[in-house]
Amino acid sequence: MPNSKKKKNSQKKNSQNLTPYQGKERTFGYFHCPGCNKEWMSGNSWANTWQECKRCQITVYPYKQVPLEKSDTHKPKEEHPQELCGKCIQLGFRCRET
Repeated sequence: MPNSKKKKNSQKKNSQNLTPYQGKERTFGYFHCPGCNKEWMSGNSWANTWQECKRCQITVYPYKQVPLEKSDTHKPKEEHPQELCGKCIQLGFRCRET
């Protein structure tokens, strides 16, 4: 008879490690909102820091983070929405200025 108890999620993150990356540098992050299935990417992703989903207004942590690549152009494609960024809110100013 199969075990009827649900298995614990093996990918459940502890309170210290909420993101894959644990360094101090800014990274490129991939996000997926569990509320509305919206996906987005951000060049302003930090360790253990969330971004808010524009549709649901819930906090979402990146599921993947990779080092930023150097670019010839320094201007981002879109303006960084500070009001949706956990790092900007924590710092009290634009996280890109760190």
